[in-house]
Amino acid sequence: MLTIGYIGNGKSTNRYHLPFVLQRENIKVKTIYQRNPNTESWKRIEGVNYTSDLNELLEDEDIQLIVVCTRHDSHYEYAKMVLEHNKHCLVEKPFMETSEEAKEIFALAKEKGLLVQAYQNRRFDSDFLTVQKVIEEGKLGELLELEMHFDYYRPETPESVHHFSPSMSYLYGHGTHTLDQVISYFGKPDNIHYDVRQLLGSGRMNDYFDLDLYYGTLKVSVKSSFFRLKERPSFIVYGKKGCFVKETKDRQEEHLKLFHMPDNEDFGVDTINHYGVITYIDNEGTVHEEKVKSVNGNYGRVYDDLYEAIINGKDKTITDEQTLLQMEILETGVRDLR
Repeated sequence: MLTIGYIGNGKSTNRYHLPFVLQRENIKVKTIYQRNPNTESWKRIEGVNYTSDLNELLEDEDIQLIVVCTRHDSHYEYAKMVLEHNKHCLVEKPFMETSEEAKEIFALAKEKGLLVQAYQNRRFDSDFLTVQKVIEEGKLGELLELEMHFDYYRPETPESVHHFSPSMSYLYGHGTHTLDQVISYFGKPDNIHYDVRQLLGSGRMNDYFDLDLYYGTLKVSVKSSFFRLKERPSFIVYGKKGCFVKETKDRQEEHLKLFHMPDNEDFGVDTINHYGVITYIDNEGTVHEEKVKSVNGNYGRVYDDLYEAIINGKDKTITDEQTLLQMEILETGVRDLR
């Protein structure tokens, strides 16, 4: 049994973590720390201890892993505190505000023989897993270009912000999803072209980015905007023999927002209307166009991997090197913005 606790009792903990953890018979949630119970808005879970005394969580010898689900600007402080109390630590995204903070936290964990990692749940998005399946089937031939988009039409978000903060940028907030997917599958790029903008002008929020990551002849483009009234496809993959288009994103977040939880059989599952389309030429020169059944996503796989690493000593899936590379890309992307 892996016994865990949480720092933070907001949306992150209750929407993106607990619905998956509570399904797992080999993981027990013992304690949740909430700094101010007077602002409590989520239903309490039967059998879980809620406390406003952080030491009660940190000093509990039963708890092996503490999950930090707080604002990004407190990640470093809390992660360091958790490790200093000899607990393993999982940290929400973005992992830290700087790569230097990340290096220090990884070094401290190594020194103490503990595990610390980022919560990169979108490695287990259905659309991303489906793209991997299509690539590995080989029908597209040699890969030439891959585009991934994470678009919104939410102008009120950047319009309400009248200062620039690197760690509050759109790149930090959403590039953490897509960049981790790229790094986890393709590794470290040969070089990167950055186009990171403040569409409302200097001194405002970063609300657009377009990064091109090069792997030999393959170009992987990671694009996002707050001003897309009509979203671009989630993924487009081009090879020498064909292309694959996945219009819609993974549906886990959509269902979580509707409180349609993972214990439902159709949770996060694409219908035929959500399937992507592959178009390719076979060895006889015949053109095919087919729908591709989506691979089911499951954010809870992050916890399955953590269980195996902590209890059974297996290697981490989300490595320190991958997280540091991502942090360095985020820092570089917003470095010249003011």
